[in-house]
Amino acid sequence: MHTWEGAIRSAALGVLVAVAALLAAGAAAAVAYLRGPSAPPRTADGQAALERAVAMVDRELAGDLELMAMFDQTKQAFVLENGQFLATRDVLEREASAAHAFVAEVYERIPATEAAMERRGPAGSIADADLALIHAWEGDAREAQRALRAALAAPRGTRWEEMAARLRARFASR
Repeated sequence: MHTWEGAIRSAALGVLVAVAALLAAGAAAAVAYLRGPSAPPRTADGQAALERAVAMVDRELAGDLELMAMFDQTKQAFVLENGQFLATRDVLEREASAAHAFVAEVYERIPATEAAMERRGPAGSIADADLALIHAWEGDAREAQRALRAALAAPRGTRWEEMAARLRARFASR
């Protein structure tokens, strides 16, 4: 019986070593995959399309920010523009996916921002929570402009950077 116990122990140890080796190999493969480029380098046509898309959305956000400045002065609600983003979202998602995730989140918050500009309390006052929402959108719109401009010059990142950027964008508003 003693020899069977030794054989079972050595077999169990062999299985544990094999499982540990498989886990280590899987972890190494996952790290190697995440460190790889998220997509091939941009083509000249892709870069030109991205430049056009960034310019269009940048101008649109600049106009929206100008309307926000007018709101700060007059307290009159304005309708924010989103047509240029909708027209170029496919290019932005394909050529600058990390920046696109944040910019899309900013544009998704436009209806809530417009609603906050329209809500009024006693004597036409605006609630502090609504002002905070409005100013947060304004700050994020400025950050979206910076992210888009940076995406023009930046080479495509790694899968890890892309995943981290998407997670930051998803949890930025929480």
